[in-house]
Amino acid sequence: MPMQGLNIPTERGVLLNGMLFADTRVKADTVVIAITGIHGNFYSNPFYYNIGQTLNAGGIDFIYAQTNDAFGRIPTYNVKTGKEEIIGSWNEKFDDTNDDVGAYVRHAVQGGYEHIILAGHSLGANKIIHYLSQTHDQHVEHFILLSPANITWLTSQVTEEEKDIVRHMVECGEGKKMLPFPLLGWIDCVADTAWQWLFTDTLNNVHVEADKDFSQVARITHSGALLIGTYDNFTYGDPAGFLQNINNHMPTAKKNTLLFIQKTGHTYQQKEQEVADDILQLVRQWRTARNTATEAI
Repeated sequence: MPMQGLNIPTERGVLLNGMLFADTRVKADTVVIAITGIHGNFYSNPFYYNIGQTLNAGGIDFIYAQTNDAFGRIPTYNVKTGKEEIIGSWNEKFDDTNDDVGAYVRHAVQGGYEHIILAGHSLGANKIIHYLSQTHDQHVEHFILLSPANITWLTSQVTEEEKDIVRHMVECGEGKKMLPFPLLGWIDCVADTAWQWLFTDTLNNVHVEADKDFSQVARITHSGALLIGTYDNFTYGDPAGFLQNINNHMPTAKKNTLLFIQKTGHTYQQKEQEVADDILQLVRQWRTARNTATEAI
């Protein structure tokens, strides 16, 4: 299927790079937008190809949507300042989440899509939760959360000494300087970005424990689907319980679909096509339900 590169402008002017999977022979009325996780690009998460091609075969368009952290460093351009910028996981600001996600939704609305489904994988799922909890965007019909990131588990690897270094750098006005060590062992970033990972709840919105802060999840008014691999190792050994716990805190819990992809992990290795087929089936089910409701009016 044809793929078209996208440069999506945010409100702050930064261009985000995405990719549209679309069958140019027909005009689709439905699009699935998938917000990537940290370093969750085509190279590390090839399942995006399966999803795009499978949805296109079913008459549905697909947008692979990079935000600020699909790579460590991403050369881009700011349409407001007229200057080149380097964004990436090295200097990401979690507070830009709504601007980033909203830019892709706005692009889909301007593109004439009647039905928009907002998906996110890993940290991208946490961003979807943050976005929908604050905006309640009525242009979005449903969500798909694929393997939300358990930030508490991820940051548990950071030592107290490393946390002290981050605190010291930020408190001393050195937040824009690079850390002397890779955060989590693999993220080269400035201290301000590390501070967000360690000490803010902006995207730390899903948990294994039932009594943790689920306030963002509890504010979501949309219904949709939650999906995880049964070998996902970000969940203290209980992927199914993790996903069920998230759903239990949603007002739309009874309307939502939970899918467990057997014998695969966080990035669905060897089960990429199964994930794509499940997503296509979900979108078709929602379309059928929508059409049935319309006919009943």
